[in-house]
Amino acid sequence: MPHRINDRIRGVQEVRLVGDNVEQGIYSFKEAMRLADDQNLDLVEISASANPPVCRILDYQKFLYQQKKKQKEQKANSAKVTVKEIRFGPQTDEHDYQFKLKHAIGFLQEGSKVKAYVFFRGRSILFKEQGEELLSRFCVDLEEYGKPDKVPTLEGKRMIVMLSPKPKKS
Repeated sequence: MPHRINDRIRGVQEVRLVGDNVEQGIYSFKEAMRLADDQNLDLVEISASANPPVCRILDYQKFLYQQKKKQKEQKANSAKVTVKEIRFGPQTDEHDYQFKLKHAIGFLQEGSKVKAYVFFRGRSILFKEQGEELLSRFCVDLEEYGKPDKVPTLEGKRMIVMLSPKPKKS
């Protein structure tokens, strides 16, 4: 349990009561427990580090339910970023390039990030300049849909560039 409630609050003589259904102030622990019992509610410790500890009189199960509900809403509202990958060879021809460019535009318009990379096999690593030119051209062609996070970088046998979608204009 994240909060101490009722008899689990130990080693305390006084508590500060806050909330809607009680007059705020500092009460003895026994008095606070009596007030909670009179209302058929729980005494819940909200802040243990305060001096005296801050407590609230409420229905603990309802309190937990509302907290879970808030967390669920926050999780639902958080943005989920998907990354779509597009792979090129160092000597990708024009038709393949245009085909992949069209897909990248679609991905960026739907709000996904695009990871474009040129994969070098064997001796094709000698054509690093061609790979860099290809990715630079790709970034320029996608300028109105997304922007590159950084310049194309070589990582092992791959030259990679990440593109983020531009924010939608309202």
